[in-house]
Amino acid sequence: MSPLPLLFSYRRCPYAIRARLALWQAGVTVQLHEVSLRDKPVELLRLSPKGTVPVLCLPDGTVLEQSLDIMRWALAQHDPEGWLQAASMDEMLALIARNDGPFKQLLDRYKYAERHPERSAADWCDEAVRTHLADLETRLHSQPWLCSTRCSLADMALLPFVRQFAQVDRVWFDATPALPALRAWLQRGLALPLFATVMAKPAHHPAPG
Repeated sequence: MSPLPLLFSYRRCPYAIRARLALWQAGVTVQLHEVSLRDKPVELLRLSPKGTVPVLCLPDGTVLEQSLDIMRWALAQHDPEGWLQAASMDEMLALIARNDGPFKQLLDRYKYAERHPERSAADWCDEAVRTHLADLETRLHSQPWLCSTRCSLADMALLPFVRQFAQVDRVWFDATPALPALRAWLQRGLALPLFATVMAKPAHHPAPG
């Protein structure tokens, strides 16, 4: 077994991005394997039969299959900017749960509106703003980050998903008067050198199996 943790990832997947953000922030060196979602390696399926990324296999054989678990494990090793202590853990986890549940469902419908013709893309977008993003906007009126004056676990967990939402219709997102604070927050997060680092195209390392 590799002496380094083995990370199966996909560069553009928001769940994988959040995991890499925490791992890189913590300074955890991993053996990174970029996965083709159309040709998943045998080793990934052996470790995690559900076959989704990210998956982190630790040197002791422990397998972490959930992005939030990977984030919390990484930051427990080293948390140089105090992401875990920036706000109440209950508050941060509640925000993440809303993001990963109701908001992610709406994001998928908005992004792939042709697969959900019962409503228009604009309708899916409006519901996502009304039920989730408006709350984030309100939070950001009084502070630069979602839960406090400092960047937190919640900010880095949500950033890749809001980025994906913005990319569906960038012209609309950049112009809408409904989300100026969220837009500034997104720009602030994307401007972090850490984000550029985790989004760099990896050198090709064929995944085992």
